[in-house]
Amino acid sequence: MKINSKPRQKSTVSTASLPDIIFMLLIFFMVTTVMKTFDGLKVQDPSANKIEKLENRKNVIYIWQTKDGSVCVDDQTLSNVDDVSEILKFKLESSVDPGKMVVQFKSDQNTTMELIQQIHTECRQANALKLSYAAKKLSN
Repeated sequence: MKINSKPRQKSTVSTASLPDIIFMLLIFFMVTTVMKTFDGLKVQDPSANKIEKLENRKNVIYIWQTKDGSVCVDDQTLSNVDDVSEILKFKLESSVDPGKMVVQFKSDQNTTMELIQQIHTECRQANALKLSYAAKKLSN
């Protein structure tokens, strides 16, 4: 006597929750990933009597200068001061509104005026004419 068995169906894995799993993994990696930040060069800020804060820090290009002559533009350390104008031109051309870009000097209080003057000349060559100087409030 022959026993009739029902034909077996292939079992499939449900993919209904797959988008949820992918979304949760995406959120996990976004939360746990640490973005690289650049704190600049170690400088000792000069003091000033009158200080005003910059309104919009999104439109700022930072230039660090140390007393030993090291120069850094945003996150790029330069071996030659003459490269400042090329980097500034590139950053100004790639910005949305170059007219609102401000170049902020973060100079060490013992930086020579010769180095600062060289960087001023480079800024003029790049047509970066809005300059700002970082300083700390002079304590009375």
